[in-house]
Amino acid sequence: MAVESTIWLFCLLSLFCGPSKQERPVSLELSCGAGPSHVVLEPDLPLLLECNLGVSDAPFNVTWLQDGHPLPLGDFLQNLANGSLLLLPTFKDGQPPQGMEGGYSCVSASALGALTSRTINVLLASLSKFHQEPSPQTVLAGGAARFECQIEGVPTPVITWEKDKVAVPEETSRFISLPNGVLQILEVTKEDEGAYRCVASNSARKDISHEARLTVTTGSTEALNRVAIVAPPQNATVVLGRPAVMECMAQGQPKPLVSWSRQDGKPISTDVVVLATNLVIRDTRRHHAGVYVCRANKPKTREFVIAAAELRVPAPPVILQPPETASLSRGNTARFVCNSSGEPPPVLLWLKNGLPIKSFRRVKTQSPGVLLINQLALEDAGYYQCIADNGLGTACATAKLTVIVREGLPSSPRHLSATPYTSTTALLTWEKPEYNSDQIIGYSVHCQRAAGLDNVEYQFAMNNDTTEYHVKELLPHTAYTFFVVAYSPMGASRPSLPVTVEMLEDVPSAPPQLSIASTSPTDIRLMWHPLSSQHSRGAVTRYRIDYSTLDQVDTVFSVEVGGNETQFTLRELQPNHAYRLRIAAGTGVGFGVPSEWAQHQTLAHYNHSNHSMVIFAPTELKVRARVNTLNVTWHLSPNHTLVSGYKLSCREVEADESATGERTTHTHIIRLRKKARYHLLTGLAPDRQYEVRVWAFNKQVDGAAAVWKGRTDKAHDKTSALPMRPPPLPPSSIQATANSSTSIWLRWEKPRFSNVRIINYTVRCSPAGTTNASLVSYHTSSSQEILLGALKPFTRYELAVQSNGVDVVGPFSGTVEESTLSDRPSTPPEELQLSTPDSSSVLVSWRPPLEPNGIIISYRILYSGNLSQPEHLWENLSRDGSITSVEVQGLSSGTRYFFKLGASTEVGPGPYSPVKDVHTPLEKYELKIHAVIGIIVGVCLGLICILLCMCFSFRNSKSREMSGGLDSTAVTPQFRRGGSPLPSNLPECSDSHELETLMPPGSQEPGQPLEEAPEEQSLMSSVNPEEEEDAPAPEPKDLNRLCTSMCSNRVEAEVIVHSELADPGTEKEEKGSVKDTNTTRGPSLSEERYSPLSQPTPPGEEDNLEKLAQSPSNLLSIKLVANHNGELKGTGDQPNKDLEPQQDMGLTNGFHSPKTMQSVLRAEHLENGDSRHCPSAPGKTISAGLSPAPFVSSGFVHSTSAAHSYLCP
Repeated sequence: MAVESTIWLFCLLSLFCGPSKQERPVSLELSCGAGPSHVVLEPDLPLLLECNLGVSDAPFNVTWLQDGHPLPLGDFLQNLANGSLLLLPTFKDGQPPQGMEGGYSCVSASALGALTSRTINVLLASLSKFHQEPSPQTVLAGGAARFECQIEGVPTPVITWEKDKVAVPEETSRFISLPNGVLQILEVTKEDEGAYRCVASNSARKDISHEARLTVTTGSTEALNRVAIVAPPQNATVVLGRPAVMECMAQGQPKPLVSWSRQDGKPISTDVVVLATNLVIRDTRRHHAGVYVCRANKPKTREFVIAAAELRVPAPPVILQPPETASLSRGNTARFVCNSSGEPPPVLLWLKNGLPIKSFRRVKTQSPGVLLINQLALEDAGYYQCIADNGLGTACATAKLTVIVREGLPSSPRHLSATPYTSTTALLTWEKPEYNSDQIIGYSVHCQRAAGLDNVEYQFAMNNDTTEYHVKELLPHTAYTFFVVAYSPMGASRPSLPVTVEMLEDVPSAPPQLSIASTSPTDIRLMWHPLSSQHSRGAVTRYRIDYSTLDQVDTVFSVEVGGNETQFTLRELQPNHAYRLRIAAGTGVGFGVPSEWAQHQTLAHYNHSNHSMVIFAPTELKVRARVNTLNVTWHLSPNHTLVSGYKLSCREVEADESATGERTTHTHIIRLRKKARYHLLTGLAPDRQYEVRVWAFNKQVDGAAAVWKGRTDKAHDKTSALPMRPPPLPPSSIQATANSSTSIWLRWEKPRFSNVRIINYTVRCSPAGTTNASLVSYHTSSSQEILLGALKPFTRYELAVQSNGVDVVGPFSGTVEESTLSDRPSTPPEELQLSTPDSSSVLVSWRPPLEPNGIIISYRILYSGNLSQPEHLWENLSRDGSITSVEVQGLSSGTRYFFKLGASTEVGPGPYSPVKDVHTPLEKYELKIHAVIGIIVGVCLGLICILLCMCFSFRNSKSREMSGGLDSTAVTPQFRRGGSPLPSNLPECSDSHELETLMPPGSQEPGQPLEEAPEEQSLMSSVNPEEEEDAPAPEPKDLNRLCTSMCSNRVEAEVIVHSELADPGTEKEEKGSVKDTNTTRGPSLSEERYSPLSQPTPPGEEDNLEKLAQSPSNLLSIKLVANHNGELKGTGDQPNKDLEPQQDMGLTNGFHSPKTMQSVLRAEHLENGDSRHCPSAPGKTISAGLSPAPFVSSGFVHSTSAAHSYLCP
């Protein structure tokens, strides 16, 4: 042995230290605590498994198991001297060794017992073929593209993407590579076209998928206007610790906003990473499980779409509460508790010294995680382990039990005997222990049914002054096992030797279930089923059948058959007669209670031609009676091939029947399918006698009926088996999860401790806070979960669960609350009201829906002036869910409008309310007080301004009248430099009116006829200064001609502009002002080029002009006379080509500077037709330099008969 150990040690050392090509092995310790559930064997990388179960004693034997069986050693497995196991995954020809994968565990034995480790799954590194490869995509520019690869491997492969065999850049935000093998390309452009492929690799190998081409088209983008989730999240199951991805790729124009939430309202964990619009969980944990909702919303609108998916996180089991080590005295009860968790919930297995524990008389495994050991003995000492397994891994916990035997304890009671006293009672007697009997303070009698495994043990305690006990309420004809234990202050004795005894028989407690059929007019066939042991209360040795005709009820015939018979045929009966029949079962003690009388009518005649159509009654008719229900079951008829279906009738049998034999109760017939084998009759009265009949039928005939008569249970009758059993505890770990808007999943675990076998559970469901008992519903489930349906949406429910034993029920658990999911509103908004505040608007008000089924997020108002118009053509208004009124504006007056209203939750819209109409009134023109006040104030301000202007004008006119003559110095320098005087020999103007203007028409070439002047002449004209200097001065004959033309007209119009000449002291200042004005506003009328007489003059005329300039007159009058034809004639006219007005000319001193202004002088006939003659005034001058006038008016001036002007001063 030492030599062999040395060899293995040398091999191990050479493996670690020698020049071997193999790397250092990976070491993993197997224990009974927490640890990894699997390990991956890399190629050519050894794995060392060490067995360490935490036993203080040195193990003398370590056994390795693979999948629960002893491990066969091979080339790749080596047992080391210290009990470790070395795995050598040497690949041959690229193939891994066969049989290496599996679940490994070890068992370590010592002097105190044996222990087993948890199981670890050993997996070989591998990479499968691609389950899904990328497919070609054709995407609109600006849309989204998506490629997907699916491949499995151990360890999980890493997937990368390539475009045209070049790695896709990861730094850009448009290319999203997800851990689940998905590549998303957002806002696709033409440059993204190419061939894409995925590369999967792990420690086993590397694989490359086929290429898929991406084609980008440029077309209509209308398809992108609508928000859509092109890649919604999918339901996923991710093992604990692995990465998880919840994908949500949306597209639309503009780019939609994507948000995530949990359906249960909990916040999303902070360790969840948002990658673009996807959720990525790097290390999945239990708290990540749930339903995730993705919502894509179009910016600045209420248009959105949602998608949801559930993430399940299965997890290997974990021991939450390990069993505790105990040291107990002999005779006590040991109780070990082991609680575990995992998804799916793990299955618990108890081991003692490495071997599974089987329930027997003293050792019981109760509701999950509880192990009971009664009447501890020395052989119960050892190691106890609980193993939790759910398919994803195992977990274990260990406890050590030590049984203490103290000195001075009494020995076991002697000579125990049990004698049946009656069928339900027995007398036990025994003798005191042989040793330390004087220390006894009491005894305990233990009773248990001998047959079966999961039987409850009952204990009865008594004082030390007796050595016998009368056990009651036992079952007749049932074997029981008894033993007795003595107790002293120091502890319990060993139990006495057990005694098994069978109780006496009794008469049957119930009759057999009887089925009746007729095969001929003179026969009645009776069939029944053997009684159960609970009802037979002994061995049934015979049956007794009683029958009689209805017309001779006092004459009863009886027939007895053997106890092994289950059918009998009564022959030689009268055709077409009604008979009543019953049956009773008998044991060696006697007959039990007979069944109720059942009636049957024999056939009227025997049809030989239709013999094949006789349908026999169903067999094995059984009815289980409850307080308010009858559960009816049966088997097929013997000739069931002729059967089309079954019929079932139930009627209450009256205690006293009328003399005519007629029944006063109603018989209800139920038609069932051919495959029906059972039916539940509900709504029955307690403690009432009922008759149930079942028969088959086809299209031609009804078959014979199987009949049962029996009584429903009493409402107050609660049968209790021996002895009185304690009620079971309520379930634990109750969890409620909303499944839909009308259903809730409710799951729970069995009670952690219970002495009663639980057969089913009762679930109580009621709306939270309700006091109405009619809203409380009860449901029964035989499993540990139930789906509660037919609930109201978006309603919070209180749920509780009750454990039910065989004949005893426990209390309800504490309530848990859960709300159903929201749904569309099932009712429209309430109390829709319409009113018209004015002729163009309607006020719409309402109340929220009576059944909103969720949080109202918006209301939709539809209205139209045409009721027959399709709904999609109605005007649509949307308002927030918190608003209950809105004013619809912009309507037509005197029009009838139709309105309807709907509400929407996050799930969708609900129904619309009934249509209501409203008539907008005709428009009324009413003065508003504010408008009237504004008009009055405006008029008043206008009048005040007019008065101020009139006063100012009047003041200026007064000052001109009072001013005296002006000397020649008042004339501007421009006049001195370029002006010319008017000749003194101007002819008189007779029969004419005069028009004085601020700006004379432009100068005219000498010799140009005045008649060719245009009809409309501008009051402002611009002449090139250079041309003005070169133009000759007008000759006197031209001036004479001007006067002559002016005097020849009958109708005259005039514009008079008065100007005060500047003072001599301000001449220079004005000159500078004129220059400034010309700089900013354009040429001024005060410059030389604006003087119509600024042409060069002959030297002989300069003196005349100077004299003329020294005239004391302060008024300038240039007469323009218009004839009846509207032609305007004047002095100093230029040729037609020079008559066009120039832009950007204005009056000096900034009164106004129009760009192009024409003043059309219109002549009108004088109303009185008179005329005046004005002699020539030598003192009157025409000045080219005009001082700024205080009032300047432009426009049309019409002459009237009352307005005349005179040239003479």
